[in-house]
Amino acid sequence: MNSPIHFRTILYLSIFFLSSNIVLGSNCTHSPGCPIQLNCTSNGQIVINKFSVQSVTSDTILINLLPQCTRPFSAIHNLFSSNYAPTSRNGILFQNCSYSQSSCLIPSTMIQTHFELLDCGKENMSCYSEPNSENNFIDLKNLSRTRCGSLFSAISVESNLNSSAVSLDVQVVQLWWWVHGHCKCSSNANCAKIVSPIDGKLGYRCQCFEGFIGDGFLAGSGCRKDYTTCNPSKYLSGKCGGTTRVGVLVGGIVAGASLMVSVGLICCFIRRRLSFQNRSRRNRELCETTGITIPVYQYKEMEKATDFFSEKRRLGNGAYGTVYSGKLQNDNWVAIKRIRNRDTDSIEQFINEINLLSSVNHPNLVRLLGCSIENGEQILVYEFMPNGTLSQHLQREKGNGLPWPVRLTIAAETAQAIAYLHNALHPPIYHRDVKSSNILLDYNYKSKVADFGLSRLGMVESSHISTAPQGTPGYLDPQYHQNFQLSDKSDVYSFGVVLAEIIMGLKAVDFARPQDEINLAALAIDRIGKDNLDEIIDPSIEPHMDAWTLSSVHKVAELAFRCLAFHRDMRPSMMEVAIELEQLSLRKWVNSEDNITGSSEGSSISSTSDVSEKPLNLSIKKQEMDIKSIFLTEKVKDYSPVSVQDPWNSEQSSPSCSRLLNHIVK
Repeated sequence: MNSPIHFRTILYLSIFFLSSNIVLGSNCTHSPGCPIQLNCTSNGQIVINKFSVQSVTSDTILINLLPQCTRPFSAIHNLFSSNYAPTSRNGILFQNCSYSQSSCLIPSTMIQTHFELLDCGKENMSCYSEPNSENNFIDLKNLSRTRCGSLFSAISVESNLNSSAVSLDVQVVQLWWWVHGHCKCSSNANCAKIVSPIDGKLGYRCQCFEGFIGDGFLAGSGCRKDYTTCNPSKYLSGKCGGTTRVGVLVGGIVAGASLMVSVGLICCFIRRRLSFQNRSRRNRELCETTGITIPVYQYKEMEKATDFFSEKRRLGNGAYGTVYSGKLQNDNWVAIKRIRNRDTDSIEQFINEINLLSSVNHPNLVRLLGCSIENGEQILVYEFMPNGTLSQHLQREKGNGLPWPVRLTIAAETAQAIAYLHNALHPPIYHRDVKSSNILLDYNYKSKVADFGLSRLGMVESSHISTAPQGTPGYLDPQYHQNFQLSDKSDVYSFGVVLAEIIMGLKAVDFARPQDEINLAALAIDRIGKDNLDEIIDPSIEPHMDAWTLSSVHKVAELAFRCLAFHRDMRPSMMEVAIELEQLSLRKWVNSEDNITGSSEGSSISSTSDVSEKPLNLSIKKQEMDIKSIFLTEKVKDYSPVSVQDPWNSEQSSPSCSRLLNHIVK
């Protein structure tokens, strides 16, 4: 059996792109279905129709065409196939041609230089090329018309895309290859359409984009990113495909902006924290140097006591702030007033006001229990009044109204508190916002005058102070409103409106009433002046009207009429008002004592002079005692309600007149 020098087999072309090169499969098994068939020699050299293959790329096959003087012309047909053909970039060298080619791509001097060592008869050598070919291929039919004797060699010309220079591959033929059919390339690959120069059929090639590797064919490995060749410069220049550069830029900008914002927020937080700490330290030092005697609470404790100033804890709005109910750590309920619209830097002024309020001590004035001046807040802590305001009871917002003895007692206690501000302090204090909603009631319905937000110190040497009018409509002194002249008589006028409310049970200003009755002060002056008081008395008082009640209502009405005088000189002082109201309360008490004494002795009173004599003496003694009690300062017991929401039912909790009066006498 003859052993051949080299064996021949069919090698099918397995195409994989790696850095734009094709790797040829090493399988040498017979595969007749492959469109491009290669030969494999015994030493592993790949050939195509006896021509050695130098390299295969994504679009070309380079064939080594060594010089040979006696190679037949028919060998050129082995370079043409239905899937590959020589390109017009080649210069094919022939010998013994009948028709010479005038336009060769390769200069004749260059041909002689590269093949001068071979003695094949250089004078018979011809160069054939088609530089102006429309399809970029050499036409086999035109080549056959030259009638050359033999195929000598070839030179391939490679152009440089970035310059006009060219490179020559001597003894090499460049073939273009393709696959028949329509484009079936990966989305990351280019599809080059080719018309076959042999049979005119349509074909194509696939080539991956730069930065991708693979064969580019859908039926093959496709195209994938080549991360080994993508460096930072290629990422930024967008040579790695897709939107990499945009993503890197956007990511860098977002990361930088986030870092800057984070640093800014941290710096801002630290700065604010240090500012609050320094301010709190200065406030504490200021409190220590100014001698504040009341407790100074931390702002966090105020937040906790009011559930962070919850709307459910809001009791109402005062002159300069909102009042909340709060529960301190010792379980005591307090009223917490959060000042608003104040200059946060006026701490010294605020502390001076605290010193003023804490120095006021009267059983019928709401006590200031503490304060807070942290975090730019100004907060006052007062004792808590569970039974609301006098206005709420008169308007039936709480309970079913108050009996006349309780109303009279509340009026007398309120007058004592205002008289204390006017006469017991030096310099005196003018409240400037006396109204029924600023008269609070404790557990025993004892009167407590509140809201010193508009209070100002009076000057001893002058009878009035010129200042911008402030107060509540319906309670404002008309002369104070017109002339900006504030005096103690301004509080007297406002208290006169409160007396009218106590008698009539109406609001100070109500636009639901007829136009001439909108202002309660004007309505009271008109009816009392015409002796038509019966028309305006609160209906809830009439069923319990006895002789003393009727008489005291008329006397209180007369006192209110005097307090509401337009000219301040015609008004009584708060001292006179307090004494008269105290006398009215004591007469009821004296009549009760006299009746008890008379019944125990079994004697009846027949003379009116005897009746008037006893009460007069008793009332005078009680008067002397209670004038002193107007200026009496005492410690008020600290009460704590069970719950802020506990309602007061008048039929269960209303104190009897005798109990309240006995409490006053004691």
